[in-house]
Amino acid sequence: MLETFLEFEFLRNTFYTGLLIGLIAPLLGTFIVVRRLSLIADGLSHVTLSGIAFGLFLEKKIALLAISPYYAGIGFSIIGAMIIEYLRSIYQSFQEIAIPIILSVGVGLSVIFISLADGFNTDLYAYLFGSVAAVSRHDLYFILGITLFIVAAVFFFYKELFAVSFDEEYAKVAGIHAKYVHLLFILLTALTISASIRIVGVLLVSALMTLPVASSIRVAKSFKQAIFYSIIFGEISVIAGLISGYYFEIPPGGTIVVSLAIILGITLLFKSRKS
Repeated sequence: MLETFLEFEFLRNTFYTGLLIGLIAPLLGTFIVVRRLSLIADGLSHVTLSGIAFGLFLEKKIALLAISPYYAGIGFSIIGAMIIEYLRSIYQSFQEIAIPIILSVGVGLSVIFISLADGFNTDLYAYLFGSVAAVSRHDLYFILGITLFIVAAVFFFYKELFAVSFDEEYAKVAGIHAKYVHLLFILLTALTISASIRIVGVLLVSALMTLPVASSIRVAKSFKQAIFYSIIFGEISVIAGLISGYYFEIPPGGTIVVSLAIILGITLLFKSRKS
């Protein structure tokens, strides 16, 4: 089955990209869940959607200024991440309010730009729910670069990310510049979400960052184990979701999320029986 799936180049591009996404989304998702910022993925994904809609609007209405909707989405996501961090610094006692603010603005801009771009079309549908045919070789190389950057950043700043995630006050006392670690973390999250939309889609990308973690923390005995199991569960779900999505001719985002839900159900059942 897998050999047949990989027979065509566009499917190989999608498969390899899926493996990369299955690595970085749960990797960052583990830190997100520990920091109780699970909704940040939803907030940034909606900002990314507004960027994609803006890119589609430029393609259809202002050809001279046209840029790829995918790269427009990445740009909006990074800007949204920086705005979230800025709002968190302003609302010191109510930092979580930054996420619904940016989510609301992202939804509003998405509605405006989608309307200006003459509404929903096939391209937008693929961005919303993912597609097995949307990944080009250029996209694969670009996402590979993002993956290498994210993995390197987590590797070199693991101690700082770990300390800030579990005890920010201790991290500050230990001399860690929490502000810069926060900024790095949210930028990595924005890049991860932007990279993932090709496979999972804007509306479902948060599931790939949280559901594998929800499964892993049921069976892991340490934080590093949680990261490891999250990545394993993420990769299994991506592979199963891509193959089943291709053969059933449905968007892979939905099948990936259903696969993640099945894994979560198994871990919940396994843990309850064991206890």
